[in-house]
Amino acid sequence: MFGSSFAQDNRFKIPSLSQAAFLLDFDGTLVDIAPTPEAVVVPPGLLDTLKLLREACGDALAIISGRPIDQIDHFLGDVPFAVAGEHGVAIRHRPGGPIERAVLPTMPQRWLVQASDLLATLPGTRLEHKQGGFVLHYRAAPEKAEVLRQAAERWVRESDGAFTLQSAKMAWEIRPTGVDKGYAVSLLMETAPFAGRKPVFVGDDVTDEDGMAAVHRMGGVFFRIPADFPTPAVFRAWLSSLVAGRG
Repeated sequence: MFGSSFAQDNRFKIPSLSQAAFLLDFDGTLVDIAPTPEAVVVPPGLLDTLKLLREACGDALAIISGRPIDQIDHFLGDVPFAVAGEHGVAIRHRPGGPIERAVLPTMPQRWLVQASDLLATLPGTRLEHKQGGFVLHYRAAPEKAEVLRQAAERWVRESDGAFTLQSAKMAWEIRPTGVDKGYAVSLLMETAPFAGRKPVFVGDDVTDEDGMAAVHRMGGVFFRIPADFPTPAVFRAWLSSLVAGRG
């Protein structure tokens, strides 16, 4: 959807940190992709960099992830001001605040049963259940991607548009239609400390494109790994240099 040329052009339009709001993906952006979600490692220095970033941009720092909020809390603690989890299904607007959940369509439980039965026959695949849907992972069995896609498409067709199939890195995700990272960006940017600032979104996956599109509509800036930063490590180094120079 979004190539590198747009982001390259906008690299020179990054607002000063005092005017910016940072909305960052987690896996594949701030941290390197791991064989399993639990195996992710927060690199030394990242938390310090994020603390400096939050201070420099007046608390306008949010993590927007496909993970549940409690998993982001496990890795990052109270460092980000706001967290949106499950691609916008759950949003916590401030530290210690309530978690607001989008009104979701009811997912047929038989989908989960059928998915569990299917994956039991496909070694190397893994089922991840989320509040609004589920993910079919095949990182350890890439040859199973097409089988899983066909099954997921059958379930989505049954929903009459209530659910959509999203491609992710080595995974297929079934989630509610219209609740995505763009939805999360829009809600976060309506309230303090994000309101009135220029959004800067960074992500790495197809699931981040909704967030990029929302930021584009707002006149903000987005970057994508690897189009603009070849690896998360390079992005982390750039972010560290940015806060060291205070923008």
